[in-house]
Amino acid sequence: MVDYGSEKEGFAALLLRLRALGVDDTRLLTAFENVPRSVFLNPELRHLAYSSKMLPIECGGFCESIDVTVRLFGQLDIQPHHKALDLGCGSGYAAAVLSKLCDRVLTIDRFKTHVSNAIIRFEHIGLTNMVVKQLDGYDGVQGEGTFDRIYSTASFTEMPRHYVDHLTTEGVMIAPLSMGNGRAKMMRLTKIGSRFEREDLFEIADNPLILGLAAAL
Repeated sequence: MVDYGSEKEGFAALLLRLRALGVDDTRLLTAFENVPRSVFLNPELRHLAYSSKMLPIECGGFCESIDVTVRLFGQLDIQPHHKALDLGCGSGYAAAVLSKLCDRVLTIDRFKTHVSNAIIRFEHIGLTNMVVKQLDGYDGVQGEGTFDRIYSTASFTEMPRHYVDHLTTEGVMIAPLSMGNGRAKMMRLTKIGSRFEREDLFEIADNPLILGLAAAL
């Protein structure tokens, strides 16, 4: 059950932190406000839903800091007509917010547990413009068409040039590039012809994108 009082208090604290960083996009913030983050966390962690911490989830993964997620979504400049790809569904929270900002979302994960849990959570809060699949996104998502926006917090070891084919003209991909020391550089990649134009943003904890589907989870 969602504690809406705690949700409102937590979101208010988040707004104060974001305003200090100059984040004031009303449409973006409304999308985050309309997705109760506690739904996507284990019960014992729900009181931390709007903290600035990374939080553990199933299968040894973690949910990125909500402060970082808001900042990255601001860099995506998502429009209502867009189709978006979320690489690494995890808890499903980022994909749920994406669904409030654009027309359609495909979210994928190598773990069946993440996919199954995300589907239940999306149904619980009434999201209908989502497709969730267990796929290995390491080498792309062949057969899934093109996307206006691609979002990933799982890092690549080299520039993900094969994702050019998955972006529409002037499409944008947000993804981290591993720096090899437990940190990764978040990048904003814009498709220009058959190449990316790269803009470096900020560092985050390194969370490598892993090859292959999970065998058991």
